[in-house]
Formats: sequence, structure tokens, C-alpha cells
Amino acid sequence: MNDNTADTTDGLFRLLFLGDVVGEPGRKAVSLLLPLLKEELKIDFIVVNGENSAGGRGITPKIAISLMRAGAAVVTSGDHIWDQKEIIPYLAEEPRMLRPLNYPAGTPGCGFVVLESKKCKVAVVNLQGRTFMNQQLDNPFPAIKACVETLRQETPVIFVDFHAEATSEKVAMGWHLDGKVSAVIGTHTHVPTADERVLPKGTAFQSDAGMCGPMDSVIGSQIEPVLERFHTMMPTRFGVGSGAVRLNGALVTIDPATGKALKIERVARTWHE
Repeated sequence: MNDNTADTTDGLFRLLFLGDVVGEPGRKAVSLLLPLLKEELKIDFIVVNGENSAGGRGITPKIAISLMRAGAAVVTSGDHIWDQKEIIPYLAEEPRMLRPLNYPAGTPGCGFVVLESKKCKVAVVNLQGRTFMNQQLDNPFPAIKACVETLRQETPVIFVDFHAEATSEKVAMGWHLDGKVSAVIGTHTHVPTADERVLPKGTAFQSDAGMCGPMDSVIGSQIEPVLERFHTMMPTRFGVGSGAVRLNGALVTIDPATGKALKIERVARTWHE
């Protein structure tokens, strides 16, 4: 499978990652802005986390296809991957739609994929943390180590979306994989962190890429129902917020020969409908 992306002349490989897409507002912003970003930033490969793209909970095959048509080579997910039941058979059909790697053997879908791009082979891994998460999956640390050892036989260019709640677990994963993968970028909390850096052995890291969702919201959800929940502690249904959308992500510049990251930059754009 080939990623049809714009070529650049300096030999470096530019990977754009966008954080959790939230609902219809996030989907619209990504569909409209992604082709523009691809041209502006001379991007070679795009990964998008789509796990909140269906009304804020889960993803459908139709939405996954729309994100790929907009330019995503791979769509990653997280703890809401099973919220839309129609995604289950699709995971078996579409290897570019990932679920977290550290589910037990036999779970539908796959946690990684290797694709050809114009400059190099690229491996993308989806991983989920355990600290403060409702789902207690297999330990992500030995799971990713074994996976990376296999993937490095095919390519040194490996990108990891680590979907986790605790910043400590995310930072620890960055150090765990330093020098073994090109980038470890966190998702799930929907708030971009300011700790982007290239670790000493050449792995780009950021605790959380943020979200692609409405700005006037509580991490993507309507404000009033969330406030009611905090005030009363009663169960409340949260809808997706509306208004201007903030698109958040990270651009990683990689040496395709070694897989080492040379630079990581936060990416942020605002879209008004």
C-alpha cells in the first residue's frame, strides 16, 4: 500500500500526527485543513487518531474512510474503539485502521501496520496505557518492546501513538522506547502538552498531542452538561461542543536511513465554520 504524498528534496521524512478527532466538528476541520497542511508543511505521511470521531465516542467505517480520503495514511484509536459496533468487522478488513496493540490474542483487528511511502517504509503502532484507565489491558511495556523488535527488522521508522491517561506513564514510555522508535506521542487527554522534545537517543516525544475538536467545550464535550455533572455528580449525557475548532498535533522530522527524529514541533490551527 502506497501513501500518495508530496515529495520533498532534502531527503528527510516528515510525519504529521493529529490528536483525537472529536465528533462532526473535528471531522470537518480535519477534512478541510489536512490537505492544506500537507502542502504547507511538506508532509510525507499522516497519522490521525480518530477514536472520538463518531459523536465523541468511537469511530465508524464511514468516518475512517473519510479521514483516509482527507489524507490520513493510518487511523489510530484507543479505549473507545468498540463503542460503535460496526467497526469490529471493519478492523479485520482494513489494516490501516488500528486498535491498541496490547489487547489479548484473538481480539479483532491489529495494533500495528507497516506501509510503503515515497521515501521509506513506515511502521505505525497503537498502544494503550493502564494507569487510571478503565480497561486493564496487557502490560504495554513488554508488549511494545516485543513488537518493536520485530518491526525494526523491516524499518527503523516507527511511530507510536500511546493512548494513556497518566503523564507519568507516557513519559516513562518515551524513555522506555528512546532510540528504538522514531516517535512516541500521547493521546487521550485532549489537551496538548508543552513538553515536546527529541530524547537523547533520537526519539521524538510529547505527552499529549491534544485534540481536533471544538474550543468552547470541556475537552470536546458541551459545557453545560459537564458542569451539571460536576455540580450534582449525577449521570449526564455529554454531547459534542460546537463553534470554532482547534486542530492540534505534532510534526516530526525523521532521518529515514536511521529512523532517528531530528525535530518535533507542535502544530495548531483554528477553523471557523
